[in-house]
Amino acid sequence: MTKPGSDSCASGGCPGHAGQVAIVTGAAGGIGQAVAAALARSGAVVVRADVRFESEDGPDGMWRALDVTDKVACTALVDEVLGRHGRIDILVNAAGVVAFGSAEQLDEAQWDRVLDINLKGTFLCCQAVMPVMRLQRYGRIVNLGSVVGKNGGNARPWIDPGEQQRAGNIAYGVSKAGVHAMTVFLARELATHGVTVNAVAPGPIATAMTTAFPAHLRAAIPVGRMGSVEDVARAVLYLTDRTTGFVNGEVLNVNGGMWCD
Repeated sequence: MTKPGSDSCASGGCPGHAGQVAIVTGAAGGIGQAVAAALARSGAVVVRADVRFESEDGPDGMWRALDVTDKVACTALVDEVLGRHGRIDILVNAAGVVAFGSAEQLDEAQWDRVLDINLKGTFLCCQAVMPVMRLQRYGRIVNLGSVVGKNGGNARPWIDPGEQQRAGNIAYGVSKAGVHAMTVFLARELATHGVTVNAVAPGPIATAMTTAFPAHLRAAIPVGRMGSVEDVARAVLYLTDRTTGFVNGEVLNVNGGMWCD
């Protein structure tokens, strides 16, 4: 195992992400795929984890099946990566699911599933890497939040009551608001150990999760288009760069100007 702090890249001796070891959860999804690919192109060794993966290595790194709601599985993955590479420098929590509909009609099981994966899963993955990063005295954690964790959702039922059923996603918004709060708590807890914790809060991003996003809501985005997964990946690259050590506890909006704070 690499001695804590002995890697010259981790201490600033290499540019960008070269030599860093990254875990990306939700790596089979649109945003997760883009983030993992961007980190790999930037020189990081990337471990892609997703509940849909089989446990085998791909041509450009490790691919592992992971249920982020399983604490034992999260710890086991961290132990495996640490055993193979000697360190873990980056964690990107991109695993997430959504449930649509009105709050009144939302099924309890759907609520539990969204909160378990998006909020609890993010926490368990952070918790699993914290001892490693603290011992190294270096780390970059980026959580995926959302604009709907800030703006109360995109639906406008006072204009069109049916819009709430089509675009309402209260469980998703609550889970992401929790992720934003968690990010700030962890940022303060880990700051003195050389570990930064930030979040990216995307607006509507063109992925399989947003295929039903209403056209009139899309037209309300100030820049005139939905975001791309590459827009999100570039924000993650910035927050995980070695030189971005003074940005901590930030929830970075990537939403085309539809929400500013």
